[in-house]
Amino acid sequence: MPLPEAILLHPIQTPAKVRLGVPGSKSITNRALILAALSHGTRTLEGALWSEDTQVMVDCLRKIGFEINISEDSSDEANRRIQVHGSGGRLPSQACLSKPLDLHVGNAGTAARFLLAMTCLGHGQYRLSGVDRMHERPQKELIMALRELGYQIVSENGNLPAIVHGQGPRPGSSCTVSIRESSQFASALLLSATAGGWDIKTPLEQSEHAPYVEMTRSMIESFPQNEDAACQIEPDASGGSYFWAIKHLMSKHGSNPSENIQITHWPQTDWQIDTEFPKFLPLPQQISREQDLGDSIMTSIVMAPWSSHSTTFSELGRLRVQECERVKALKTELTKCGAQVEEHGDTLKIHPGRLHGASIDTYNDHRMAMCFSVVGTQIPGIVIKNPACVKKTFPNFFLKLASPAPEGLSMKICNASTGELLSPNDLIA
Repeated sequence: MPLPEAILLHPIQTPAKVRLGVPGSKSITNRALILAALSHGTRTLEGALWSEDTQVMVDCLRKIGFEINISEDSSDEANRRIQVHGSGGRLPSQACLSKPLDLHVGNAGTAARFLLAMTCLGHGQYRLSGVDRMHERPQKELIMALRELGYQIVSENGNLPAIVHGQGPRPGSSCTVSIRESSQFASALLLSATAGGWDIKTPLEQSEHAPYVEMTRSMIESFPQNEDAACQIEPDASGGSYFWAIKHLMSKHGSNPSENIQITHWPQTDWQIDTEFPKFLPLPQQISREQDLGDSIMTSIVMAPWSSHSTTFSELGRLRVQECERVKALKTELTKCGAQVEEHGDTLKIHPGRLHGASIDTYNDHRMAMCFSVVGTQIPGIVIKNPACVKKTFPNFFLKLASPAPEGLSMKICNASTGELLSPNDLIA
């Protein structure tokens, strides 16, 4: 059975010894899919995330004409082994000149941006569209950069839907792309730059701290060059932040039960900025979205009421143009729970205080659902609406909360409407 429309979370008790694993990184999986598709020969992605965002990418690549095989992966219920048959930098000829090939990207920002750049390498027309929220999310700087490279992109307002007129590689062309609104613009161009013969630049002042662009560069440099090679996808650090948060908050219960919680196979590279998350526990007085953490800053924000001091979260502008207007959403839902939150520009200041239960709107945003589930592990009465939205990046998140030790935290999760305790089979998004 699918997850119900709303679930009621019961705070976890002192846990037995548990070892919590995290599925593969969405950011790394979707970058690896593009690199594999543009490589010569076959590449196999091990430990790849199988969620809404990566399935959207695979579906679009298959529609373009790439052969991709999916099989089970024992590392995690939400992982798969993905075998991609590369085209050597050339796109299969599935598009036509008279009618665009429709590619639906849902609300997957990586798929939308990476495919906007990649389809320029084809010959024909490609129409990229998504859900309503995706049509609101920024694409203009990427489209302008692709036009600077010499490609024709038709878009009424600089957003999706957009029609790409593929013209193949354009060796020697160059562009400068702003990453003020999203670093994915530069990553999209870099992933296809070798096949396209492009020279990609970003403004110097924006390049000094761009961790996701550095992830892309590192992946391009280290991606296996041998045909029939394997690429190991590391676990998702942003997803792991929820378990680190629970572990830390449990340590405040006095008996130090947090010692019983282990997060396994934590990434060993510095590709993901959110591998830094444990270093920000306990919370310092100030954390920056631009300088310190990526999406895991949302996890820090919901933890702030438990801190011994007020915490300021700065440079949050990019959160406003992601899956939802996250700054407003975080303030609204934390206030529902009794938190004292101040908003000044792109800064939130959160004061310590006691929280209470509330019915949480998730805005169809996977990270809102998972962040407030952290709150629900500590206080009674937290109801999560539309919990299935976690399928975007972590479809078995609630299963990991509810599974008995040692694989999970033994949390009781009920149907909010009926009060019925949900079984593990009911907790996969």
